[in-house]
Amino acid sequence: MKTGTEHEYSLNGPGFVPLPESDRVLAEIAGSWDGEIPLGGAKTCKELQKHVLEVIPLHPSTRLSDLEFSVQGGVREFSRRFGDRYRLLGLGMHPTLTLDQARVWDHGEGEYYEAYDRLFSIRQHGWLNIQALQVNLEYTNEERLVSLHNRTRCLIPYLVAVSAASPFVEGKAPGPVDNRLLFYRENQARIPAICNGIVPDPISSVADYRERLSGVYAELRSLGAGILCEEWVASAGVIVRFSRPCIEIKAIDEQECVFSDMALCAFVRALARARDLPIEEDRDSLVAMTESAIRSGTAGLEDELAALYRRAAKAANADERRYLPLVRERIENGSLGQVLAERFRDTGDLQGIMNDLAMCLVENRPYVGNGVV
Repeated sequence: MKTGTEHEYSLNGPGFVPLPESDRVLAEIAGSWDGEIPLGGAKTCKELQKHVLEVIPLHPSTRLSDLEFSVQGGVREFSRRFGDRYRLLGLGMHPTLTLDQARVWDHGEGEYYEAYDRLFSIRQHGWLNIQALQVNLEYTNEERLVSLHNRTRCLIPYLVAVSAASPFVEGKAPGPVDNRLLFYRENQARIPAICNGIVPDPISSVADYRERLSGVYAELRSLGAGILCEEWVASAGVIVRFSRPCIEIKAIDEQECVFSDMALCAFVRALARARDLPIEEDRDSLVAMTESAIRSGTAGLEDELAALYRRAAKAANADERRYLPLVRERIENGSLGQVLAERFRDTGDLQGIMNDLAMCLVENRPYVGNGVV
């Protein structure tokens, strides 16, 4: 299955102070901040938040190892070029950022950001402090589009559980281990159908999906925001893209290193391929399970996750099997957010945690327990 990934990392100065300087960084790399800029074996580009850079592989691939090599090449080149001036950090949210430190991209596309701000007021964590790992799974025809959408929507609670990696907000650990999704699901509350509580309803056809999207467009136009009537405005945990034929999974927190990102890709790809999965399909049940995963990660879902892991291991190809043991580790011992929250409760040393995580990214080593593997 051809797959693409998008990785969002925060830009940090000394002491992991978030720096809203993506324009300066991109200009230093390429003399411009327009479009996707070559970086090592990958590409990089701006995000809404000026303290965040997106890194993407050069091309989608059927092999996760190719994606890992490409993205890690970009991370490595960034580290070589900038050293300690700018350090990249993964996770689903910046651990200490306060909203007064955040800036919105101000070099074009302002009409979109102004429309979003007028409708939803974007000076909130759900807009300015979120970092996702986006996984794009290619479909080749309508039947595959429908089946892939409906399968992945049912996987959302489990993907959230194993990927939850945003336990810190403004330097504190308030309790939930996926604060990104807590904020994200409320960032467009004025039009609930846009995010649809993270878990979308099943679809029966392309026409069915387009009809629902048309309803969102009608609401946007009624509020004078017709400029946002594009397929990318949909913000549920799984959406359909037609301009680039793929199912986009948006419910996954960015992890600490590229290998960990690929482990989650391996898990979802294998489960998308597996037959007769023992998974819930009822939306209300999926929403309730997702709420549990947001709050507690894998806790309470261990048995279901273990059953899914066995199915994934059976369905995985050789490329995917290389990554799956890390998913088993997260199922058995907690998501990254759970592990980090426990360390913070024990030590209170958030600076030490961030330093370790930054090294994990540069060295492409997963963080497990109180250290790296």
